Amino acid sequence: MYPDDLLYTSEHEWLRTPGEAEGSVRVGITHYAQDALGDIVYVSLPELGETLEAGSTCGELESTKSVSDVYAPVSGEVVARNESLDATPELVNNDPYGGGWLYEVVPSDAGQLDGLMDAATYEASLES
Repeated sequence: MYPDDLLYTSEHEWLRTPGEAEGSVRVGITHYAQDALGDIVYVSLPELGETLEAGSTCGELESTKSVSDVYAPVSGEVVARNESLDATPELVNNDPYGGGWLYEVVPSDAGQLDGLMDAATYEASLES
């Protein structure tokens, strides 16, 4: 349920390295997060070229239950957005680790990834 090749945050986001763009990481939300949110009906993502600061709000996921903020897991520049989510936001629910990815960012410092959780640590955090 939580792929071993990803890194995870306490805000229930995942990062895949490398992303499609050179030096980037791909960001999405976990199965746990999409399940808690319910049916996603609208996705707001950061703009291309936007500089994000780790921990800051950079988007929103609107579901039939609520609106939830998306937080930047690392500082850096946004280099790709999943434009497919404009027409099919339900991809976040149906394929959170594939077609439901949110955006890609080039970290300003690759060392930021060192503080993230592996799959086993993330899963253990859900049980506590």
